[in-house]
Amino acid sequence: MKRYCQTLTLVDNPEMIEKYIEAHAHVWPEIVQGQREVGIVDMQIYRKDRSLFMIMDTKDDFDFKRDMARLATLPRQAEWEAYVSQFQGCSAGASSAEKWQLMEKIFESNSKP
Repeated sequence: MKRYCQTLTLVDNPEMIEKYIEAHAHVWPEIVQGQREVGIVDMQIYRKDRSLFMIMDTKDDFDFKRDMARLATLPRQAEWEAYVSQFQGCSAGASSAEKWQLMEKIFESNSKP
């Protein structure tokens, strides 16, 4: 299994942040189905104030660039990205990769020498 961690900063508007949280309490079924279809096994998003942290676990053969590009073509994905962009302070046409920034792992307690 591969793990990707990403970060994003929400707009500076408490009402919009609450709407973003509400949207994620009711993610459209097609979005989750599409994630599974491209090899995303689990996705979690955490929030502290305006900062978001996403953990994305994928199948071993998941290729981030290729499979995220494929995900963008699946049913309702572009509509979802356009909808949530208002909370993320970016254009409706921005891709997930343009909004969410990949993070670099700098420590793992279980790493082997």
